[in-house]
Amino acid sequence: MGIELVTTTGIFALDGGEWEVTNNIWLVGDDRRVFVIDAAHDHRPIVEAVNGRTVTGVILTHGHNDHINAAAALADDVDAPIHLHPGDTMLWSVVYPDRKPDREIVPGTTLKTGGVELAIRHTPGHSPGCCCFYDATSGVVFSGDTLFCGGPGATGRSFSDFPTILTSIRSQLLTLPAQTIVHTGHGDSTTIGAETPLLQALIHDAATPNAADPADEMDGRM
Repeated sequence: MGIELVTTTGIFALDGGEWEVTNNIWLVGDDRRVFVIDAAHDHRPIVEAVNGRTVTGVILTHGHNDHINAAAALADDVDAPIHLHPGDTMLWSVVYPDRKPDREIVPGTTLKTGGVELAIRHTPGHSPGCCCFYDATSGVVFSGDTLFCGGPGATGRSFSDFPTILTSIRSQLLTLPAQTIVHTGHGDSTTIGAETPLLQALIHDAATPNAADPADEMDGRM
């Protein structure tokens, strides 16, 4: 499996706040066909990276504006369907009130193209429709904003929940092999093994009555 990274910078807006962020966009496939995972801020550098290949789908990890705001322009330019979990329809509609995603992401199924087979794992918490995409053959998971290098994604905003994201990580990500590479929606990549000690501590602490939610105090949480 070939993996290529494109980064773009723009504004993440939610709950009346705005933050400048740099997003990771991942191209996965071969020299003929690729998936694009997330489409942030500016479709033009993504199209350049695609370089004439067939885009089988624009696959969105979740519906926050900074992961979808280049999706429509990208899909139109490369003639590809947009995939989104229906749990994030309300977030999608803020950016695209007059357009719907082309296809629903269905947890437990797989998406295939260019020698890649991505298993869809539903990981709500950062948003209701968050999903991660796991390629068992290459040992890589694309985590969006569910898991970063240094901890889980933020849960202090609308439609998010700290216990839910910990449950998702425990059941859908910590069950992966420790050597699994985690390609994130922002910042550096990591591995499941590297993140496990902190995550296990958070899960333990969350089980303590009146435990605070530390996720929004961690650097780099989106």
